[in-house]
Amino acid sequence: MPLTNPKVRRELAELSLLYEISEILDRSLDLREELGPVLKAIAKHTGMLRGTITLLNREMDELVICAAHGLTPEQLERGRYKLGEGVIGKVVQTGKPMLIPRLSEDPLFLNRTASRANLSREDLSYICVPIKMETAVLGTLSVDRIFEEGVALEEDLRLMQIIGSMIARAVRLRQKTQEEHERLLTENTRLQQELRKKFQPANMIGRSKSMQAVFDLISQVARSDATVLIRGESGVGKELVAQSIHYNSDRASKPFVRVNCAALPENIIESELFGHEKGAFTGAIRRREGRFEMSHRGTIFLDEIGDLSPQMQIKLLRVLQEKEFERVGGSETIKVNVRVIAATNLNLETAMETGGFRNDLYYRLNVFPVFVPPLRERRTDILELANFFVEKYSTENHKYVRRISTPAIDMLMSYHWPGNVRELENCIERAVLLTNDDVVHGHHLPPTLQTAEATNTIMKGTLQETLDRVEREMIVEALKDCKGNKARAARQLGISERLMGLRVDRHGIDPTRYKS
Repeated sequence: MPLTNPKVRRELAELSLLYEISEILDRSLDLREELGPVLKAIAKHTGMLRGTITLLNREMDELVICAAHGLTPEQLERGRYKLGEGVIGKVVQTGKPMLIPRLSEDPLFLNRTASRANLSREDLSYICVPIKMETAVLGTLSVDRIFEEGVALEEDLRLMQIIGSMIARAVRLRQKTQEEHERLLTENTRLQQELRKKFQPANMIGRSKSMQAVFDLISQVARSDATVLIRGESGVGKELVAQSIHYNSDRASKPFVRVNCAALPENIIESELFGHEKGAFTGAIRRREGRFEMSHRGTIFLDEIGDLSPQMQIKLLRVLQEKEFERVGGSETIKVNVRVIAATNLNLETAMETGGFRNDLYYRLNVFPVFVPPLRERRTDILELANFFVEKYSTENHKYVRRISTPAIDMLMSYHWPGNVRELENCIERAVLLTNDDVVHGHHLPPTLQTAEATNTIMKGTLQETLDRVEREMIVEALKDCKGNKARAARQLGISERLMGLRVDRHGIDPTRYKS
């Protein structure tokens, strides 16, 4: 009996419509895809002839129909309104709904889409409600239906307001989801940029032509998956080059796994690289992943590749060719997607001639060679590197070291650096620890740099010439400390201002050079 009551039937129909719309709005994160189905559901349940949903473009101050039911594409394209223009523009401007029982009685109605040309306007009723999120109006929901005497248009208006609120809540939910997604993307981008900033070629110290050539090679190969072979003496920074390639590649967010082939004993290197199964050998109490598995979809850096045994060279060759291997003691073939970067300080060509390195492995590794020059061939980078290490170790050791003295610079520039950048870094770290003022002096450097033979600074000339040279260096250092102030420099050296002036003139020193 209750189902025969028109009011009960209407309420049940409304509930059914609202339930269907809620399901539609939950289907996709892209709300624009679901607005059309929402209008179709309204038409199915209410007898709506046409319906539109407009959204406000705040940059253009214009309302555009983004979804419609009962309109042709041409009619849809014409549906654009300025704020305050027509019924739709008025609803957005005021934030209040409008109910028009007969369209012919309301001059605001524009029929901008020209979709009602074939129907008598006296026979249509029109409802337009705002889609609001708190106090902000996002757009409108409007419907029209054939006018009938006795139809409760106020009930239709209330129903449209509920649906408008549901659409607004769906918009807000998606906005929050999008904001969180963008926040996570921004944070991820920030972390990636910090990581790249730490290892990018731009932050590798070096202005010499030879290092610029290395940076160019890194930028060319980073985005590819090509195997890279980094050559160079010990201590030149081959691992830093490998890191720069990885962190500027598309694999930057994936693992970067280092393996020092020379540091691993022969009896465990296979297990380290490829892993092992439980019980594969004494002490294998559980299954263990190898370095290749750990670097899946990332990069593996094989340092000192020239020290691999012939047996391990064969197994590595298979991984490079087939991208697969088996764990020690296992039979399951494991496939990996790994980029290989290898490095060595050995002459692999000589090793091939003597049988110490396989030809086929060499050609597999030497796809894109990068040679890092020794420090003695890039002397223009020495001072910049030294200053960088002074700042680094001053910060680490909570000391304030401003600069390197001129005699110390001469020693650094004259030395042949057999240990390359690593040796330079160690020297500067030691000097920073030893200094008691804010300057690294020559006597703070290791003895190997202070010998005449090592620095190629065998003293020549008379005693007076040597004394004059030392006097000039001391005056220059004092002027640097005092920013070109001769009076302060004289007090620091314990001589009179007059004598200071005479000595400056005698040695041809220009104090104004040190004022900055």
